[in-house]
Amino acid sequence: MKKTLLLSTMFLGSLAIAQNTHVVGGDRDAHGCIGSAGYTYSQIKKDCIRTFEQKIKLTEVAPKESSTSIAAVIFSKDMKKAEVFVKDAGERSIILTRAGGRAKAWKKDGYVLVPYKKNGYQLKKDNIVIYQ
Repeated sequence: MKKTLLLSTMFLGSLAIAQNTHVVGGDRDAHGCIGSAGYTYSQIKKDCIRTFEQKIKLTEVAPKESSTSIAAVIFSKDMKKAEVFVKDAGERSIILTRAGGRAKAWKKDGYVLVPYKKNGYQLKKDNIVIYQ
């Protein structure tokens, strides 16, 4: 009887611990991207990506905190759209659109992405450079 009671207590205790344990990779979003592994959904690529692995990264110009944040940029194949991942947008990205064939800027809701120097870009918000 003591053995049965002891085993039952151990079993119930292990179940309680198992229910409180966070499983790494168990935090998939609506698109199946695992946030704890650094993945977020790209609307342009239609796939899970890691923003810190992207080719085009911009650095915050005037960080408000002690650490500088990075913005990632992904272009559509036809270069008509630019997807920007910035901390201000939270977990979502911002899709900027290039107006016209010769326009060199991608815009939406006060955000403007323009070429900068030889191979770089600047991201402006309400006409103030926030990343480059």
